[in-house]
Amino acid sequence: MNMLFGGFLAVPVFGVLLILVSKSSRQALMIMLAAALGGALLSGILAAQVAQAGVIEVAGGLFRADHFSAWHMIILAIIVFLPSSVYAYTYFGGGKGIDLGYAKRFGMLWLGAFAAMSTALLSGNIGIMWVAIEASTLFTAFLIFRQGNAASLEAMWKYIIMCSVGVAFAFIGTLLMAAAGQQAGLEGGDSLLLQKIYLVRGALKPSLALTAFIFILVGYGTKAGLAPMHNWLPDAHSQAPGPVSAMFSGFLLNAALYCILRFLPLFSPSDGGASVLQGGEAGSMLAGAALASSKAQIILMGFALLSLVISSAFIFFQKDAKRMLAYCSVEHMGIIAFAYALGPIGTIAGLFHTLNHSFAKTAGFFSAGSLGKKLHTNELAGFSGASKRYPLYAIGFAVSLLALIGVAPFSVFMSEFMLVSSTVAAQRFLPLAIFLAATSIVFLVMLKHAIAILWKNAPGEEKAVTPDGAPGGMSGGVPPISEYLVIGLPLAFLLVLGLWMPHGLSDFLTKALDSLWSMK
Repeated sequence: MNMLFGGFLAVPVFGVLLILVSKSSRQALMIMLAAALGGALLSGILAAQVAQAGVIEVAGGLFRADHFSAWHMIILAIIVFLPSSVYAYTYFGGGKGIDLGYAKRFGMLWLGAFAAMSTALLSGNIGIMWVAIEASTLFTAFLIFRQGNAASLEAMWKYIIMCSVGVAFAFIGTLLMAAAGQQAGLEGGDSLLLQKIYLVRGALKPSLALTAFIFILVGYGTKAGLAPMHNWLPDAHSQAPGPVSAMFSGFLLNAALYCILRFLPLFSPSDGGASVLQGGEAGSMLAGAALASSKAQIILMGFALLSLVISSAFIFFQKDAKRMLAYCSVEHMGIIAFAYALGPIGTIAGLFHTLNHSFAKTAGFFSAGSLGKKLHTNELAGFSGASKRYPLYAIGFAVSLLALIGVAPFSVFMSEFMLVSSTVAAQRFLPLAIFLAATSIVFLVMLKHAIAILWKNAPGEEKAVTPDGAPGGMSGGVPPISEYLVIGLPLAFLLVLGLWMPHGLSDFLTKALDSLWSMK
């Protein structure tokens, strides 16, 4: 078990060392891709072992994996990081489009970000978790600076400053939570172990623990893109290379939100999520939701609703495709936070929506990144009618938008339907009204852009064609098969999951719910 946990650090480190001595840009990108594949395999093995054993702990609980963390590791390594690595290889022309120095820098930072985020997900120690999130800020910040212009430099520094301040708030919250654990009787390093704090949650001083949670929520919420701490996100997404934007939106935000969610059970009643799991009746679910209601969840609900309202207001005015997707990320982080703020009754909807959002957003950024390179613009007006010239990228982008706004039968529709049903069952009608109003605005705006991309006439079509006149591909001609896969497969999964939920997936989600709220 120690070797499995160590592998999530050893594989990226070994990859970085090989990249350092690589002789060409192509070799550096290939090593990065191989390391990403190794991380995906490790995540699959971890999920299989967790499914069998339930909980895996090493080093006295310093590192811990359960169904909830294993679910997020699957999304990180298999759903987001591996496809993003494949896309990065083609995005940079297999190394032909970048020099060796940049290829080495990109590969090392890319693998460093994976190591940091996987450490955060597998940490049972809130101090190590904080260090990992701070490290992920440093690794990912310099991935933004690609274009070498003032806008990309500004976006990088805005990201560093805002997220560093946010993580500093999280550090204060971490210290306060450790202090609350010590007051509850924990000694030494036990006051930093989530499992130990959970066991004494009934003895935590409410005012101190809630203050700690507020600092943690604001701190990690800045990194998660929750409003009003989201201001770095549109700039970073619009300036970063396509693979980086996909990784940011598909998982970096989820990793920060994961850290917040790990603290929610500390404010739950003693039965945690058991009332939902043991009783199949709607009445028991209502009782569980009512019992799990707490000030911490109310505060999280406030940030979730604010994220929905602000994203719906700002997305209306966006003219840049990647900035629009960035505000869409703020909206979906709000949706996921909304689900968890309902308590156990909304958790499965939140887990499922996390998967669906990662699928849809990676496909969306892959398509937008390639389309922007071909058209030499990220302006949405320039994307109009692009399906006639670059069908893979334009149709992929338009279908991604349709999936993100919850058009049936894509699985985003199903997770949002589950969320609405849970909200009605919990009798939270005012938050539901705000949710429906905000998501309706986003629906109409993004639907308009999807229609324009698919059917509107292209403006100045003769000026938008690449110099070689080719209608597709990163360097002209037919797009490489890898791009068909990284764009087509996520959309195919969204369609299948919208029509059929495998029993194994449903069972894993139920166990992840129990892992979060009952720490088992």
